[in-house]
Amino acid sequence: MQSDPVVFTIFLIFTGAAILATLALYARQAMIVAYILLGIVIGPFGVGLVEDSEVTQEIAHIGIMFLLFLLGLNLYPQKLLALVKETTLITGLSSLLFALIGAATGWLLGFSWSENLIIGGTLMFSSTIIGLKLLPLTVLHHKRTGEVIISILLLQDLIAIVILLILETTGRAQFATLELLLLLLSLPGLILFALLFSRYVLVTLISRFDKIQEYIFLLAIGWCLGMAELAAAVGLSHEIGAFIAGVALATSPISDFIADSLRPLRDFFLVIFFFSLGASLNLEILMDVLIPALVIAATVLILKPIVFKVLLQKSGESAQRSREIGFRLGQISEFSLLIAMLALDHGIIGHRASYLIQLSTVLTFIASSYIIVLRFPTPIAVTDDLRRD
Repeated sequence: MQSDPVVFTIFLIFTGAAILATLALYARQAMIVAYILLGIVIGPFGVGLVEDSEVTQEIAHIGIMFLLFLLGLNLYPQKLLALVKETTLITGLSSLLFALIGAATGWLLGFSWSENLIIGGTLMFSSTIIGLKLLPLTVLHHKRTGEVIISILLLQDLIAIVILLILETTGRAQFATLELLLLLLSLPGLILFALLFSRYVLVTLISRFDKIQEYIFLLAIGWCLGMAELAAAVGLSHEIGAFIAGVALATSPISDFIADSLRPLRDFFLVIFFFSLGASLNLEILMDVLIPALVIAATVLILKPIVFKVLLQKSGESAQRSREIGFRLGQISEFSLLIAMLALDHGIIGHRASYLIQLSTVLTFIASSYIIVLRFPTPIAVTDDLRRD
């Protein structure tokens, strides 16, 4: 009897992840690194046990949506606006600086001006998954460190969405301005709809059936995915829609229960996300850009913590908190991978530049995860002193 390919793929991912995660913990490595390495080894460019990584990539993005939904559940709208105002200047200055550093590095490495612009753009962002997945829940939900990180990442994600939209409209210049305008109008409209629907429909349903936990679980998933689809329909990303869905429910008295019930589901999809990231890497092509990727990765890993530390201290944060936030944001983002692939599809950059960005991103993922797990409190720390749930 032939095994079902979907079941077999899930078996390979989670059995392999369990084995490599065990080895990673003994070696004092972050488990995220194990998931990426597993994808490289058994993916289509490794031994080929998983031949098609596109399906896993599509499934994996659900994990990012649930991650942002859970973050939104712990942020009251008024508090979120105050945090965004505080970090707008920091995010803007750091993004501009890293864009210039990235473009200059690309120029020194011999890439074209359009490729330098894309390389610079991809360096502006830090990883939402690593920045938040490696934060203890007590820090993420109730401490100033978590609040600052969330607000910076949210603003970066909005900038990334604008860049993705610009890339989507490349070649259709007559529509680009109109679509950007519609994007700016759709975001507040989506927020208003979410707040009104949550207040007059969801809260009523939750209050009426709050004792039926299965119903609350289903309602939360439906609301999260529904808002994600609505956001995509109006030109935003699924992730932003999921985040707005969470914020709209943050004032509900049952938001803590929803967050707790969805957390295992989020982790399930995030394992697949990091596996699919490793599985998408073609090692033969990557070797051609290994040296340039090491240069860019080293530049990011060294400069990002320093820049964020200086900017945060200038804004009034303590030296210790500024240093920790700098390291937690000291990598390239999963949004950078999307930008690189979209720019390649539209012929703005070549395969070499695209793979350079992808490899640089993965290298910073691995190195940054290693640094954070060994130096700061995380849920997956390898020592009891640093392990925080």
